[in-house]
Amino acid sequence: MTETRFATCNLCEACCGLALTVEGGRVTGVQGDPDHPLSRGHLCPKAVALPDMHEDSKRLRTPLRRTAAGWEPMGWDEALDLVATRLADVRERHGKDAVGVYLGNPTVHSLGAMTHGTAFFGMLRTRNRFSATSVDQLPHQFVAHHLYGHQLMLPIPDVDRTDHFLVIGANPMVSNGSLMTVPDFARRRRALADRGGRLVVLDPRRTETARTADEHHFIRPGTDAALLLAMVRLILPTATPPTYVDGVDALAALVEPFTPEWAAPITGVDASVIVRLAEDFASARTAVAYGRTGVSMQRHGAVCQWAVQLLNILTGNLDRPGGALVPQPAVDVLKLVSPGHFDAWRSRVRGLPEFGGELPVAVLAEEIETPGEGRIRALVVNAGNPVLSTPDGRRLAKALGSLDFMVAIDVKLNETNEHADVVLPPTTALERDHYDLVLSAFAVRDAAWFNGPVLPKHPDARHDWEVFRDLGLRYAKRFKPKPFTALRLRLNPRTLLDVLLRTGPYRLSLRKLRRTPHGIDLGALKPSFPRRLRTRGKRVDLVPDVLTAGVGAVAAMAPPEGLLLIGRRHLRANNSWMNDVRRLTKGRARHHLLMHPDDLAARGLRDGDDVVVASAVGAVTVPVTASDEVMAGVVSLPHGYPATSANDLTDPAVVDGVSGNAVLNGVPVRVGPAPRAVTSSG
Repeated sequence: MTETRFATCNLCEACCGLALTVEGGRVTGVQGDPDHPLSRGHLCPKAVALPDMHEDSKRLRTPLRRTAAGWEPMGWDEALDLVATRLADVRERHGKDAVGVYLGNPTVHSLGAMTHGTAFFGMLRTRNRFSATSVDQLPHQFVAHHLYGHQLMLPIPDVDRTDHFLVIGANPMVSNGSLMTVPDFARRRRALADRGGRLVVLDPRRTETARTADEHHFIRPGTDAALLLAMVRLILPTATPPTYVDGVDALAALVEPFTPEWAAPITGVDASVIVRLAEDFASARTAVAYGRTGVSMQRHGAVCQWAVQLLNILTGNLDRPGGALVPQPAVDVLKLVSPGHFDAWRSRVRGLPEFGGELPVAVLAEEIETPGEGRIRALVVNAGNPVLSTPDGRRLAKALGSLDFMVAIDVKLNETNEHADVVLPPTTALERDHYDLVLSAFAVRDAAWFNGPVLPKHPDARHDWEVFRDLGLRYAKRFKPKPFTALRLRLNPRTLLDVLLRTGPYRLSLRKLRRTPHGIDLGALKPSFPRRLRTRGKRVDLVPDVLTAGVGAVAAMAPPEGLLLIGRRHLRANNSWMNDVRRLTKGRARHHLLMHPDDLAARGLRDGDDVVVASAVGAVTVPVTASDEVMAGVVSLPHGYPATSANDLTDPAVVDGVSGNAVLNGVPVRVGPAPRAVTSSG
């Protein structure tokens, strides 16, 4: 029997609706769902690989325990008892902060991890919490908290109605949005052109998005803050901010030194171009600026994201159709997640401040390595691979080997959980319920969608929420949780979701969503400020001290010297966890270094050579490709590939001086010829 079942791809932030052909208990076809209100039939190659991931021979289907002879399967009850006992023992012996937690990006893609995983992690009561947030998006949340009063109150570009889209250090043509859920950006970009709008891109690489832009300008990595503050200075004399905004005069005094003439030699963008970029943005009927990993993962990430918000605010494009608006999803995630707090405690070794209850992941290795009270002795990793995705992965891998105990919740063995004592494998996306609690709050159009499992799970398999429930209930025998936490663990995600939908702004229900498997369109983004602001007096202070503190470091910038490393994203890859799926990796290898022909010639290198890329903390050997897609002085290497991990080159000692986010772009490197293999003759 052949039938069509509807699902949502959970492999990236685009949340594309899928129509799956199911035959004989297997998915035999994957197509985009044309009736999905957000993705409208779009899908990318990653979605086509969902059945491959489900059927992967390397996928784990039973818990594993490390032994002297290698990995050994074990039963669920035995595994859960062991994990809960070992975590409780470490806490009892060394204190609650001796247990650390790392959450990977897929955590927010799972309904069960959000309803039950967060409850279990809260039970650990540790200050040593880390996640992928402080690798690539902490500046966004940091700025949102300080400007708008909540870390997830992120104004999203209204790409379907804007007339001028300024993209800085982002590649939505490949990502389909990031902290901007925008599936099928290519079609939306064509619609922008059809209505006479403009796309302008600033990036050190001529990305897939830049190739379609009306304008693309190369900019030196790590210098975006200089250009953005110069644009703010130029726009201020004609600024038209909303009436609930304070601090315009103080901002004008603060940015006075940032002239286009000062910024030009630092950024590599001519002063006349900076002036025109500012004029075009300010004079557009509607406009919106958007910056992503290229500006977040650098030394001045928080200042960059603050300046992006300033451009939107000062031109009157905040909370305006065609500008940047805060979505209003069916479940109000702002009520579920803490508004955030900053510097409530600091890391033990380096003294970096927390944000929103998490410490910067750049300190994770040192918090494991360094003896003393509060040292991390046990670690819980959920759906993450920090050895490949966080700074100086080799050092972290070595540190993981020194832990007293480590447990990973993941569907495969990877470079991180190969160091675990126990691995607990949950079901995959095709076997479980799906609702995007968090990502719908970043969508370019309000919508709601729920999908039940496409395929039945094996009777002995566990969903991730069941794993967290059973761990939590066992752990509660030693450390009693709050009453609501215990109740939350015992309820299934559907019950919790139904309550959240019924109490949300549209008063929906799970039953109604299940009757509409394509999802429900809730309309275009809507103005909601100042009513929804979480700030004192519902006002926006443009110049909070914690953000302006980073301006001095920008003012001290000088033109960079030497080669600077940036990352690179590919449509068929997704961070560190899809680079072993054959359907997605076949063909020419993608983990090669891009380098400008002039930089190759200056070093006596040729296209196709193997080269050594070295930084302050490590070196990798990789083939090099000559390309004028990167500006001179810039090299580009994707991350997430074990043999040539770009994060073996990133230094955990270097972080954004304001937010503590890791610095993965603008990394100083040296490139030279790889040593030739020595051969012997007989």
